[in-house]
Amino acid sequence: MEAVILTAEQYNNLVSRLDKLNSTLESNQKSSQETFLDNQEFIQLMHISKRTAQTWRDEGKISFSQIGSKIYYKMKDVEVLLDKNYNKAFKNNRR
Repeated sequence: MEAVILTAEQYNNLVSRLDKLNSTLESNQKSSQETFLDNQEFIQLMHISKRTAQTWRDEGKISFSQIGSKIYYKMKDVEVLLDKNYNKAFKNNRR
């Protein structure tokens, strides 16, 4: 392994450039709640059939957007669906 020696100025310049790069990457990333899934991605994520997804939309269990025949779901709405149907463990497994 080869060691590289940097001056304080070079080190500070490198750290500054890394901080700028990190800030740029963070600002360009969308939060998971701003992400949209199409119907195919949704049914794969939830391991359900197309018919089940249709039933959930018809029953108002999941919010969605529709453009023509294309259906989209906000990841935030998928999280809400899962949170509404969350069940805590019935039993404490401590011994």
